Amino acid sequence: MISVVIPTYKVSKHIKDVVDALPNFIDNIIVVDDKCPQESSNIVKNLDKVVLVNHNINQGVGGAVISGYRKALELNSDVVVKVDGDGQMDSKYIESLIIPLIENKADYTKGNRFNDFQALNSMPKIRLFGNSVLSFMVKVASGYWNIMDPTNGFTAITSKAINGLNFDGLAKRYFFETDMLINLNLENCVVKDIPIPAKYENEESNLNIKNVMMTFPQKMLKGLAKRIFYKYYIYDFNMASVYLLFGLPMFLFGMIFGSYRWIVAIIQNIENSTGTIMLAVLPIILGVQFILQAISIDMNNIPKK
Repeated sequence: MISVVIPTYKVSKHIKDVVDALPNFIDNIIVVDDKCPQESSNIVKNLDKVVLVNHNINQGVGGAVISGYRKALELNSDVVVKVDGDGQMDSKYIESLIIPLIENKADYTKGNRFNDFQALNSMPKIRLFGNSVLSFMVKVASGYWNIMDPTNGFTAITSKAINGLNFDGLAKRYFFETDMLINLNLENCVVKDIPIPAKYENEESNLNIKNVMMTFPQKMLKGLAKRIFYKYYIYDFNMASVYLLFGLPMFLFGMIFGSYRWIVAIIQNIENSTGTIMLAVLPIILGVQFILQAISIDMNNIPKK
């Protein structure tokens, strides 16, 4: 059974067209009204296959998707597709998303707008640059070094993968997609990118760029620390664990000690001895080498089966 989850918030102009465009093989259309001031869900509540979930308090896109996942499990869904209600996502690509899941080649699939040159040209340049930088940061935090376009919300997931997630621990707002990837990696889920161009029209964005810039880095650092701790020190212990265990302290010691001696030399107008300089430089060099080795192991440790 295949279900589609559509979180709705200020999408009254698009929601009916989105529902009408869904392919006939979809069994359930779960529309989650996240306390939408436009009451978007009322527009489609009487349509065929639509199942409504209403929030009394706005929980953000992540909270809405989680509610949709819960309802999909109640309906005994095998595959759950998440589609935004703003009309950006072309429903004809849903089949491309779910085929790897049905063929047991992936646990989670997501759209990737970066594989289509025409789509890249249509993407606003600020979004293109921001997504490129964000993609690298998410690669590091999630451990999925083989993916791009991490904020793409056009996704599909198996019920088995959903059951392995701790809903209470997932981010409820715009960090949701990234947090999903971090937690899927901890469950050794296979994630696959599907080339899907996006449409950019006159949709109203609810994303607060300033808020994202202020909160995403610390959230990703926290997510990275969580993944490294569980992946390399709780669930397993390998050479990456050893490299990080020694590399990070050596690098930090070299940086802190070197900075301290540099400041002292400026204040006292003296020159540091060769031995003092080497005491700072050598740990930095070795620390960087160890960290790079750990990253190399992590890149080869992407879940594949």
